[in-house]
Amino acid sequence: MNLKSLIRTVPNYPKPGILFRDITTILYNGKALKYISDIYFNRYKDKNITAIAGIEARGFIFGAIIAERLGISFVPIRKKNKLPCKVVSEEYMLEYGSDTLELDITALNSDSKVVIIDDLIATGGTAIAAGNLIKKMGANIHEYSFLVNLPDLGGENKLKDCNYSVHYLIEYEGE
Repeated sequence: MNLKSLIRTVPNYPKPGILFRDITTILYNGKALKYISDIYFNRYKDKNITAIAGIEARGFIFGAIIAERLGISFVPIRKKNKLPCKVVSEEYMLEYGSDTLELDITALNSDSKVVIIDDLIATGGTAIAAGNLIKKMGANIHEYSFLVNLPDLGGENKLKDCNYSVHYLIEYEGE
């Protein structure tokens, strides 16, 4: 299946000069969701993964589907002040300012083997912050996985420089 053909490209969003890769259109296609779910299930079914950590917000969609298929925990990595419990936090830099991700302190432990999932890897700031949260919990990161990789923005290389395995289904290089 050609997943790339199902992704909507929105020029000049959220600001001029940006080509926004909108994966929402994949969600409208049940066959595409099943195809993606099958890929992830087959990739992780024999890896002794204990949790899928999905990054807010679209990482929740794919992460929950994969966790359910594998019969393991889904752990949401949320934006600041979205969890009603004691959390571990990680601040990270954005193009203009900073943001914070949080994780429930009871979600993982040192026996946890985690795949971190999000819809897209661009500059890597959010992904690195998510990984730092997982490490603060003493858990082990098996792999980062993304639906879309934008290699020209360097996020994949930043993760690999930190010795993380990176998996993705679609790439927009030089586009």
